[in-house]
Amino acid sequence: MNEPSTVTAEQAEADTRRWLERAVIGLNLCPFAKAVHVRGQIHYAVYLPSDAAELIDALVAEARALHEISGAERDTTLLIAPNTLADFFDFNDFIGRAERRLAREGFEGELQLASFHPHFQFAGTDAGDITNATNRAPYPTLHLLREDSLDRAVEAFPDAEEIFGRNMEKLEALGADGWATLDVGPGAAR
Repeated sequence: MNEPSTVTAEQAEADTRRWLERAVIGLNLCPFAKAVHVRGQIHYAVYLPSDAAELIDALVAEARALHEISGAERDTTLLIAPNTLADFFDFNDFIGRAERRLAREGFEGELQLASFHPHFQFAGTDAGDITNATNRAPYPTLHLLREDSLDRAVEAFPDAEEIFGRNMEKLEALGADGWATLDVGPGAAR
């Protein structure tokens, strides 16, 4: 019997950077991402175990580290979990538990958790709906954001509430073939 292949930390980070640069920044899905990327304020952390049991602890550790460092040095953290939570619905359940744990640890009002998954699916959409790609990353990814940074970004971008709708329109215009040409899936950065 073949062992499932595992992704290395280096590959997970390289693929995630490629996705960020080509899709998130390249398509301007998040108008706030480019500045922190260019300034080197994104911290990439990788959780390699295939068991998700300690992933919440790793997330809390990353939240504490983000809390302890200045926003000028590290504005946000992407915790990539390439070898676990492959099922989107399991991942979605995990996100609820993770948010509750972050709140219990005292990060409510300071940090916000966003999530990305290779099989992300908005409620009410088909799995193949291209608009799901707005939240699709090469691997399950937990994104810790500073709420004060979000507030400043929203002030600088007065139409922030319209981002979601514009992203849907962009992806519908791009289509599945256009998304595929971005080559932002697992292993793409090899």
